[in-house]
Amino acid sequence: MAISYVETEKQLLVLEKLKELIPQFAGREYQLSELGSFPFENIKDLQDIGYTKLTLPKDVGGEAISLYDFVLFQEKIAEGDGATALSIGWHLGIVKELAENRSWKPDMFSWLCEEVKKGALFNRAATERNTGSPTRGGKPETLAVQKGDKWIINGRKTFTTMAPVLDYFIISASIEGREEIGEFVIPRHEKGVFIEETWDSVAMRGTASHDLVLKNVEIANKYLTDIKDSKTKPKGIGWLLHIPVCYLGIAQAARNYAIDFAKSYQPNSLSHPISLLPNVRRLVGELELELLQARMFLYQIAKKYDEVEDKQALQAELAAAKYIVTNAAISVVDKAMRIVGAKSLSETNPLHRYYLNVRAGLHNPPMDDVTLSLLAEDAFKSSEKE
Repeated sequence: MAISYVETEKQLLVLEKLKELIPQFAGREYQLSELGSFPFENIKDLQDIGYTKLTLPKDVGGEAISLYDFVLFQEKIAEGDGATALSIGWHLGIVKELAENRSWKPDMFSWLCEEVKKGALFNRAATERNTGSPTRGGKPETLAVQKGDKWIINGRKTFTTMAPVLDYFIISASIEGREEIGEFVIPRHEKGVFIEETWDSVAMRGTASHDLVLKNVEIANKYLTDIKDSKTKPKGIGWLLHIPVCYLGIAQAARNYAIDFAKSYQPNSLSHPISLLPNVRRLVGELELELLQARMFLYQIAKKYDEVEDKQALQAELAAAKYIVTNAAISVVDKAMRIVGAKSLSETNPLHRYYLNVRAGLHNPPMDDVTLSLLAEDAFKSSEKE
C-alpha cells in the first residue's frame, strides 16, 4: 500500500502480531482447496494472540476495537488466507454487533462475553436450503417448540461457516403457533446437534461451511435470546464490512504475486523481465487504480461509521462499499492472472484459488441487486426532498 491506513500505536501493535502469522497462513493456504479442509492451526494461532476477543466491549474488559480497526486487521489476515479471515470475521463481527446493539438480555450478553474471554467461538447459522439467504426475508423451516421451561428445536441450517470449531451456534427458528422468529443459542455439546460435512464449494472451501443438523435438541429457555417479526430491521450492520475487506485482502495477495512474477520472469525472447512490457505495465496500473479506489472508499465508510451517531443512515453506503470492493477484487485478480498468463491456472499456483475465492463475495450479503435497489430507492427519496 502506498498510502498507510495505520493511524495509532494500538493498531500497529496488533498488526505486528498478525504480520508474524501471515507467512504461515499463506504457506498453509494451498491445503484448503481439499474437500473437508479447515484452517485449524490458523484459528488456534489467532486465539493464542487474543485476536478473537478484540471486539468485546470495554464494560466487560474488552478492547472494543472500532470498525476501522476491525477492517484494517481483517484485510491483513486475508492477505495470508481468505478462508481464515472470512471465518474469524463472522465471530468477531457478531460479537461487535451484539455489543453495539445490546439486543440480548444483559445476563445473556454477559454470559457470551465470558465465554468469548475463555476462547469460545460463535457464529450465526441462519441460511436454509428452501429459504436461501436470510437477507431475502424467507421464514425459517427450522422449528422451535416450547415445552415448559425448555425449547425443542428441529431443523437444518446450511452455510455454517467455521462449523468444525464453533462452540455455539446462533440460529433462527420459527416458533410454533406464532408468526415471530426466535433467535436461539445452541451449545455444540447438546444432544441432537450434528455437523454434516456437505460443503463442496470450489470457492472458500476452507471455511468448512457445512450443514448444521438439529434433531430434537433440547435447550433451556434462557437460550432464547431475541424474538423478531417481519418488520424488524437489522441495526448496527457496519460489522458486515468484514466481508468485502476479506476479498480486498485476497486481491492484494494476487497483486503481490503478479508483481513479484513480473519482476522475475524473463522468457528467452526478451532481454529484460516482463515488468518492462507496456501491456504488463498497463495491467499493473489498472489493478493498482482499482485497489486504491476500493480501499479508500472502504476505509472512509468505516471511519464514518465509527464517527456518526445515526449509524442506520449509512446503510446504503455500507452496501455500496461491499459492492465496489468485491467487484474490484474480482477484477484485480483477473488482471493478476492475465499478467502471469497460463501459469496462473496451474494447480500449484495460488492465483486460481484467489480467483475462485473472490467470486464467493458475490453471494455474501448484501448481494449486488439488493445494493443497487437500495441506492435507487435512496436516490428517489432524496429527490422528493429537493
